Parts: sequence; C-alpha cells; structure tokens
Amino acid sequence: MALLVPIRTENLGEGVHKKPPVDRLIEGNPDIFVWDQDASLDGRVRSGVASATAGTTRSIKDGVCEVIHMLEGVVELTEDGGEPMTFRAGDTFVMKPGFTGTWKTIEDFRKIFVISA
Repeated sequence: MALLVPIRTENLGEGVHKKPPVDRLIEGNPDIFVWDQDASLDGRVRSGVASATAGTTRSIKDGVCEVIHMLEGVVELTEDGGEPMTFRAGDTFVMKPGFTGTWKTIEDFRKIFVISA
C-alpha cells in the first residue's frame, strides 16, 4: 500500500452518481458524482473528487471534518446563525465537525475533498 497518493482530477470516468437525501434537499434537483480515490484508517479518512449541479441542500458534518479545494464552479455555504460565505475555483476551506447549515451550488462545481471521521 502506497503512503503517498496523488489525487487525479482528469479522465476520472463516470463516477458514482448520487442524489441528496430527501430530508436534506432544500431546492432544485442536483446530481452529485463522486470519485473516491483513497481510503485509510479503516475508511475513516477518504479522499477524491466530487462534483454537483445547481441546488441547495442541508449540510451536516456530525463528527466529520472535510477539507475542500474548489476546482470549478461557485458555492455558497451558510452556517446556522452565520453569514453566507462564497467559494470559487481556487478556494480551499474546512468544514469542521459539528458544522450545520446550507450548501448552495450556484454554478456546477468540482472539488477535491478529504474527509476524516
């Protein structure tokens, strides 16, 4: 098992198609695609690429931390009780464990992610 893993962002194939859970969908009908590229520590740490089309969902990071680097698109995240924050291609941010709020995809996005539980 390699301990140095590059994250590929091109020529990824079809990916796994998902829809947001019905209880988290706020607006629209986004399509989500995920390309998991690595998992370690018994699956508690995952990394890869994901993309989605426009829509708004409830985001809950219950016991999970996610680091995101935006490759394409525009999203707006609003933590419950907070002000909206906009992220675009080239931006990197962290959603800490316990984050709850909304994720609005304004322009279809593609991101690199690392999720740690």
